[in-house]
Amino acid sequence: MNTIPATPFIASKKLTLSDSDWVRYALIGLTLGITGLFLVLPLAAVLIEAFAKGWSTFSASLTHPDALAAMRLTLLVALVTVPLTTVFGISAAWAIARFDFRGKSLLITLIDLPFSVSPVIAGLIYVLIFGAQGWLGPWLSEHDIKIIFAVPGIILATLFVTFPFVARELIPLMQEFGHEEEEAALSLGASGWLTFFKVTLPNIKWALLTGVLLCNARAMGEFGAVSVVSGHIRGLTNTLSLHIEVSYNEYDFVGAFASASLLAALAIVTLVFKTVLEWQQKKGLKAARQPVE
Repeated sequence: MNTIPATPFIASKKLTLSDSDWVRYALIGLTLGITGLFLVLPLAAVLIEAFAKGWSTFSASLTHPDALAAMRLTLLVALVTVPLTTVFGISAAWAIARFDFRGKSLLITLIDLPFSVSPVIAGLIYVLIFGAQGWLGPWLSEHDIKIIFAVPGIILATLFVTFPFVARELIPLMQEFGHEEEEAALSLGASGWLTFFKVTLPNIKWALLTGVLLCNARAMGEFGAVSVVSGHIRGLTNTLSLHIEVSYNEYDFVGAFASASLLAALAIVTLVFKTVLEWQQKKGLKAARQPVE
């Protein structure tokens, strides 16, 4: 009986492996090169420019009254928007993952809307509604209520761009876990709130923290929507990102890059915590999938 020679097959296999290795290393090198060029290098440039005139100038720029006012406003906006977004995200994820109802697909589409709409357009929408010449402008003026070019407008614009983050983190996870454990708790006499805190929350806690973290980072770094509704009033409606733009346009480069370094530090911290939370979430999912002996 004639046998098929093994040599051509082995050679072909080695060639295939070699090609695969070449492609792998080429893609890794390309990814690292693009990451270094567009992420690491700009970050290094921000830090170099921020400390270009020494620590004293850097600290003086951050302790300037306008910079401090911008930091306070940024923190205020985050403290208001993040809890509201968290409540909405949990409620929306619970409704979508646990119930079937008319308009469910529409609700999911609306949640994703801020990802597809430019933040500048979102700001213009609020100007159209609440501005002096907007739909509600005359009524607001009569009652001495100011939304556009004031803090409420900044909060509304920030809410628009941040409210999908928590919901999008929770929806797929809650759908994957199912609702058998919750039904078992309810059948044993647990109340709805007790079921949430003792059963649901432990299962979603890492994804919830990830969503809150991403929401906070976006709230503190948002520029487009806030720029439209803020009015750029120094010490009143300039967030930290708007303060960076004003400082740069006035050739205060150290002040601009010093403030930018704070947002860059926030981005790095967010990335580190996000990685840790995702690792914890994968660990929890792996443990949940293991059969109970």
